[in-house]
Amino acid sequence: MKKVLSMALAAALMVGVLAGCGGNNSAGQSGGGSSAGAGSSAGASNPPSTEPDPVVINFPTAGESGALYAVGAAITNLWDTKIPYVSASSQASKGGIENLNLTSEGEAQVSIAISSNCLQCLNGTDSFEGYAYSDLKVIAGLYFNPNQVVVTEKSGITDLAGVKGKHFAVAAAGSSVEGECKNHFTAAGLNYPDDINCEYLEFKDAADMLQNGTIDGAWIMSGAPAAAVTQACTSGCKLLNVSDEIIAELQKTYPWYAPCTIPAGTYPGQDEDVQTSAIKMVMFCRGDLSEQAVYDLTKTFWENIDQLGEAQANLKGLTPEEALGQIQNLRKAIASYHFRYLNHDFRITATFGLSFAEEDTDFTALVNLADERMYHGKKNGKNTVVAG
Repeated sequence: MKKVLSMALAAALMVGVLAGCGGNNSAGQSGGGSSAGAGSSAGASNPPSTEPDPVVINFPTAGESGALYAVGAAITNLWDTKIPYVSASSQASKGGIENLNLTSEGEAQVSIAISSNCLQCLNGTDSFEGYAYSDLKVIAGLYFNPNQVVVTEKSGITDLAGVKGKHFAVAAAGSSVEGECKNHFTAAGLNYPDDINCEYLEFKDAADMLQNGTIDGAWIMSGAPAAAVTQACTSGCKLLNVSDEIIAELQKTYPWYAPCTIPAGTYPGQDEDVQTSAIKMVMFCRGDLSEQAVYDLTKTFWENIDQLGEAQANLKGLTPEEALGQIQNLRKAIASYHFRYLNHDFRITATFGLSFAEEDTDFTALVNLADERMYHGKKNGKNTVVAG
């Protein structure tokens, strides 16, 4: 029998991860605990058998040439086809930061962003300063989203520091991708943006300008292979490595970064593996989306993950069991992150309980098991994930 993660994990446990941070943030305390019994699923029972009211899901993604656009289209097509009362559609957007803003404003119900942006949105920091959305709920962890730094051969650029003084596309102003440029170029010793001739371009426009040689390089953050990178490499452009030293420097301040390899042959002319940095993508929703809807969205997603993987390569190979590793990474990121509220710096820790189930497992029992494991973790030192 196929093993799935029911709402006890995907719509509640990870919800508890972020919702727990929000609650502790305002209190300025550490040791916050979360579990499948927390957040929107507290006291949850088996989903009702009657047909729910119609639900409309607007799902912003990213630019049409990026992998997120295709990922969102595959997921919403699945939901729209498989869940009778759900009408789901995806739309192009400027990426993660806009997706989170649209969700917090009620213009979108479900979307995708890198985990760092989700944490910042929840707590009202960085690009979301003064605009925290404390009711953000995470449905599922997806794949690592790699940074891809593309340069022309004639530019002579061989590393990130070499971008100094060059015409370089940093994506849309204020976007999550521009934030990646700022973080990485700063780690490479540049003064961003003053040391670079920045061009604020969408991926497709950047690829066109790389192809005709009017810019020296571009930053693309997208699952590989990305159409914009393929287009550029077809014209003789190449990918830069992000060194171990820069990744280590990034991790001192931003623990969500991980090294990632883009295998040789992913793009035209790419004869060797390329190392870069990456951040986990997560799928999230508004807190006022009904428990029934989130349960069915999550259940349908995981039950059809193999089909989704065939339709979209970035979803291939995802399994519910990966949630344990994802939650461990998020726990570590929360514990090492320097939160700031009302001019006070503080740390937060989180404890999680995790439960898996077969398709016919009672939902209430699943929630209760995760809740028991969370309390066991709190009694035995906190800042842990208990899965068994």
